[in-house]
This record gives sequence, C-alpha cells and structure tokens, in this order.
Amino acid sequence: MIKAAPAWLTAQVDLQGHRWVLWAAVAFGAGCGVYFKLMSEPAAWLVYAIAGVAIAVAAGAARFAPRRIAYAAALLAVLAGGVAMAKWRTDAVAAPIVQPGLGMTTIEGWVVDLAGAGAHGEKVVIAPVWIDKLSPAQTPFRIRMVLQGKAPPPGSPIRIRAILDPPPPPSSPGAHDFPRDFYFKSLGGVGLALGQTEEAYGLDPPPLRLRVAMAVNRWRWSLARKIADAVGPDEAGPAVAMTTGEDNYLSEEQRNAMRDAGLAHLLAIGGLHMGIVAGFVFFLTRLGVAAWPWLALRVNGKKVAAGAGLVTVATYLLMSGAAPSAERAAITASTAFIAILLNRKAITFNALAIAALIVLVLRPESIVGASFQMSFSATMALVALAEAWPHRIREISAPWPILAVQRTGAWIGAGLLASFVAGAATGPFSIYQFNTTANYGVVGNALEMPISTFLTMPSLALGAVLQLAGLGKPVLFLADLGLQWTLAIGRWVSSLPYAVTTIASPPTIALPISFLGVCFTCLWRGKLRWLGLPLACAVFWWPRLPAPDVWVAADGSNAAVRSGAYAIPLRPDVKQFDVGMWTQRRNLKLPADVNAAVAQRFDCDRTACKENPGAPFRVSGWWRNKAPEDARFAGLCAGADLVIVRGRVDRVPDACRGVLLLDGVDFRRGGAVELWRRAGGWAGVWSADQRGDRPWSRIQPWNAR
Repeated sequence: MIKAAPAWLTAQVDLQGHRWVLWAAVAFGAGCGVYFKLMSEPAAWLVYAIAGVAIAVAAGAARFAPRRIAYAAALLAVLAGGVAMAKWRTDAVAAPIVQPGLGMTTIEGWVVDLAGAGAHGEKVVIAPVWIDKLSPAQTPFRIRMVLQGKAPPPGSPIRIRAILDPPPPPSSPGAHDFPRDFYFKSLGGVGLALGQTEEAYGLDPPPLRLRVAMAVNRWRWSLARKIADAVGPDEAGPAVAMTTGEDNYLSEEQRNAMRDAGLAHLLAIGGLHMGIVAGFVFFLTRLGVAAWPWLALRVNGKKVAAGAGLVTVATYLLMSGAAPSAERAAITASTAFIAILLNRKAITFNALAIAALIVLVLRPESIVGASFQMSFSATMALVALAEAWPHRIREISAPWPILAVQRTGAWIGAGLLASFVAGAATGPFSIYQFNTTANYGVVGNALEMPISTFLTMPSLALGAVLQLAGLGKPVLFLADLGLQWTLAIGRWVSSLPYAVTTIASPPTIALPISFLGVCFTCLWRGKLRWLGLPLACAVFWWPRLPAPDVWVAADGSNAAVRSGAYAIPLRPDVKQFDVGMWTQRRNLKLPADVNAAVAQRFDCDRTACKENPGAPFRVSGWWRNKAPEDARFAGLCAGADLVIVRGRVDRVPDACRGVLLLDGVDFRRGGAVELWRRAGGWAGVWSADQRGDRPWSRIQPWNAR
C-alpha cells in the first residue's frame, strides 16, 4: 500500500486536467496577498524583475519540461504577477496624505459624495481645491469630513473651518487597517467641521472627470431622497441602501438586527442584489421575446435577454455609486451574461475565475478586504454545489397537487442547502474580520430569501426607475411591504437566545490557511478535496493568545484594563469605536455600568486617572497633550506599574524610575499597544510592528500640537 501511494497521488494530480487553469486566479490572489503582508515596501525594479524571470521560466517549462512541472512553473509565474500588479497599483494611486499636527484649518472644495452618517453628523467626501497651511503639492486629492448638520448635495462648492488629521491608524495590533483602505481611495485626510458649512465662491472649475462623478452622485442622492419619501420611515434606510448604496437613512438598531440575523449582506449592494435584479430583467426580457412569435422566430431570445441583463448591470452599477462590492458583483454578473452570448455555460468555475482575475487586476487591494473574500468564497462554494448535483431530480408521476408539494419542498430544501453552504464558506472570514457569527443565519436567510427574490428587489428596481419620473410610489409600496417583513424577520431572529457568538481573533496566518482550504475543497477533483476542510476551519481551531491585560489607544488618549472577561476603559466617553473594536477582537465585554466600574477601580478627573490600591497591577494615565508638572508626574508614578502620558515627556522624575512609561513619542512610533503583565515585567505588541513600513503606514516625525 505504501509503495502504491506515489502512483495514487500522481493519479489524483492528473485527475485535475485543465482544472489547473482555475488555480491561476488563486495564485494571482495569493501573490496580491503576499505583497500586502510584506513588512517593508519592496523596490519596484526587484518586483518586476522577479516577475519577468518567473514568466521566462514558465515559458521555458511549458516548452521543454513535463506537464506537471510546467503547471507548477506557470502558477508561480502568475503568483509573481500578482505581486507585481499589487506593487504597480500601489505606486499608481499614491497621493498626498495630511501630516499629523496640522490642527485647525480652512478648507475650500467640492462635495464629491456622501459617505454615511456619523455620531457627530453626516460624512461627505470632498475634493479640496485649497487648504490653509498646505501647498498644492501637499493637498490631498480627497478628504472625508464630518459636517455639522445636513450635508449639501454632491457638486456643491463649500468652505469650512475644520480640524484635519491623517486617516486614523488601526484601533489595536492586528485590527483592520483603515489607512490602507483610504490610501487606495486617494483619501488623504479626515476631519471634523467646527462650524456650519458655507458656500465657497470663485473656485476654479473642476476637471471633467470630477464633474461627471459629482453629477452621477447628485443624481443618486436625489434618487435616494425620492425613494425615502415614497416608503415608510422605518423602511427608508434599507430601501435606499439596497438601491443606491447610501446608508445615511439606516438606524443603528436596524444595522444590529440585520447583522445578528445574518442578513447584513442585504444592506450592501453585492452579488445577491445584482443577481436578483439582472436575473429579473433577464427573465422578463426572455418572456417578452417568447410571447411575440414574430420576434421569437427571428432573434435568439436568450441572447437578447443576456444583452438586457448587461445593460441592467451597468445601470445598477451606476446607481449604486460603483462601490467596490457592487463593482465585483457587476463583473461577476457580466461574465455570466457574456458567457451566454458566447454560447458558454453561465455558471461555471471558469466564469468565476475570470471574474476574480478581472477584479484583482483592477483592484489588487480587494484581496485583503472582507467583501471580496466572503463574496467569492460563497460563490465558489455554490458553484461547487451546483457541480456536485448537475442534474435535476426526476419527478414522480403524480397529480399536480402532489407535484406542487414536491417542487415546493425541493425548492425549500435547495434554498436551505445553498444558504448553509454559503454560510459555511464565509464563516471563517466573518469570524476573522468581524469576530462574530450569526448562529441562525441559515434560518434568517431561508425565511427572507423568497421575499427579496420575488418581491423586494424586483419592486425596488422597477420602482426606482419609475420614481425618477415620480411614478414609482405604487410599485415601491410593494417594496415597502417586503422590507417590513424583512425587518421583522431580522428583529425576530436576532432576538432569539444565543443568536450571536463572539470569537476572539486568531493570528493572521490562520486566514490565508482557511482561504486556501476553502479553495482546495471547492476546486480540487477527487477524494483529496476533503483534506481542505480542516484547513478551511483553521480560523476556528487555531490557538489564541490570552487576552491582553492592558490596551492603549493609538494616540494615548485612552486605555482599558482587563478584569476577567470584562474590559474597563479609563475614559468611557473617549475612543468608543476603538474600545469596541478591541473588546470585540479579544472577546471581552464592557460592564453593564461602565462609569461605576471605572469609579470603583480608578480615581479619575478631567486630566488624569490613577488606579486605586489593591488591583493586581496599577495603571495611571495623563490625558493632556502637555506632560504633567513634576509633582503631579511623581504622584502618578507612585505605586504604579504602568504610566501612560499622552504628550511627549522630555524629563522623567526620579519617582518614575522602574515604572513602565509610555509617552507620545512611543505612540507616534508604534500606534496602539497591547500589554501582558508578566512576572518579570511587561510584554507588549505594537500596532506599527505588525503593519510594517508601507506607504499607508509610515510613521511621521513627532509634531506635538
């Protein structure tokens, strides 16, 4: 048996045949992933040289080497090409980024788009024309600003007084890298308006491309308002989000309910929306051609319907603002319709691989985004399911009532199975990216899917078009009804016991292992495919480190200590988003009464906190930008194990000798930090040490305000 193993393995490899072509998309994505996980920025000449050599070797192997070696060389060349494409994209989108310490400034520019609602006001994306204190070469291409009050529509020239900062760093080591997202969107700063927005006068006309973008976004903004006015106030948020991608109308309660019920994917335009809307148009067009005998005899109804589907995809993409998730869905749907036009199967691994390659060539950074990972994993699993059962089950000969029951049962069973398979494929990414899993997601989707498929999405699509002329209210009434049922399902499912499980984040290495495991299980032919299952579950079983004892924010303005399964923030009203992200990643909970927990453990005032005696370790914090006077400094250090000073410390009092002191210089260099108390002192991990020296993470010199 042992002697036969090599031959059996060789047979398993040979069984793949032309399936190796599918692994080209996986290899290209792996190359993109390798680039983004590098700890330092590689030289362009080196990356392109390695890719060129790999391609030359693959070409030689294709001509002179055995087939297996040629396939391996080709995949390595594609992987190197993924690294090169990611490097090229990084250099191509480079744009100025606001430096720390700019502070208050005046901004004049054009409102490009709305960017959602924040805790302090509506967010907008601005194309700045002039920023006080910055030269034209230092002015970012785009900035995101939180305004006071209602935001003006896209295309408006505005003047505001604001605080402008660089994009916020990760909330904790290993957390999502928002500056990387901002970098690839050419967003070079974030700000908070200090007063009301004024109209700017005398601005130079924007370039044509910007004018077109603002015109499209203004049209979307107007359509969102019309849709919101045509449906009920509770349903306006989901209706607008599912048609235009704008989430300004969504309440936090709706977001939480839909997320905990496993229905959050309905609120972000993706493959489901694009598939339902384009599929609805495809079906109606084909039915219309078939119902007209003269036309049906002269044209191919299926191809005409595919052409109508392509037009629908392009229109929906424009309506949704061409968000990355919508763009990926549009490429995938377009690939299917083009396959029909070329007399190919629409739902195949080849079509999915082509779509993935197109997305990664256009946006290599998608590989590290949850949306790409989850959407393509779910689609890949569903295609594998369709491949495993390619033939329709033969129905028994029986009266129509029995057949109706049989078909309904088969449809429900297929829906449940598809929901389970898609949920299982996306589970590892949901846990890694969001630390939660909706335990009743299959139930929620099984109840909701018929509503979206046959009522909500078709009604929204038709109603949105008619509403442009003010005629969509009767059709949107049906969409409103469907959304009422959807929200009711989301609220009911999310209220069930144990609806959500929170799981601590695993080490970074677990995610690519899970991704490869999902790919291997879906793409490999033969019994060896099941070896991918334990790899796909790496995110679940990979050992976690114990939760840190202390977390400090990236700018030193807040900290939290762990007490058993709870996290106690020293400043409950500061950096609430960062505190929430950290506790979620470490599977910790906040006390029911945070203020009481802080008062019990710490003695705090507006500028400082000092831990009361009796704690396992004692932490002190100073929250002002300027270091404390010597006497106050010595008081913070007395009896403390850790002292956090937000500002720069130039002189350390003798009372602080032997105490771990972190000041503004440390935070400027390292960002957020997690600390573990050890017998010999402290062990810690800095955010910057995990991010590396990349264009979106380079630390700027200290410049205290």
